Amino acid sequence: MRNLFILIILALVGMLAACSSGSHKTVQADGSVVKIPLTDLQTQQAAFYRINLDGKEIRFFAVKGSDGRIRTALDACDVCYKERKGYQQQGDLMLCRNCNLTFPIDRIGPSSVGGCNPHFLPSQVTGDQLLLPVAELKQGARFFP
Repeated sequence: MRNLFILIILALVGMLAACSSGSHKTVQADGSVVKIPLTDLQTQQAAFYRINLDGKEIRFFAVKGSDGRIRTALDACDVCYKERKGYQQQGDLMLCRNCNLTFPIDRIGPSSVGGCNPHFLPSQVTGDQLLLPVAELKQGARFFP
């Protein structure tokens, strides 16, 4: 019985560690953009990143939708960002860890701005790279108080 208790505790610790900001891959700016290889992105599987700009950590995610289009957003809700909880993926949905609202991956984009949504982050695909403008990431710093 004691061994079962220890296993349960270890499993819980592992789950908490996976949900922490440690699960965000650290990226660096390459001039005026952040480059992410498209090979890092899988269909309907969000990849979480973080970058330190001007002394502030900014977190974001990128995911390939079911239509093959890449969607990018800050790991911050337009409404709930002050709680600093961000998102987690549940199937083909992104779940706000604060208010528990879910958002279909395929609807993340410029039309999802405002309200309780993942904050859209403009990006573009060039060749085999996803490019995110550093200026856009810096503008997103306000969502990480």
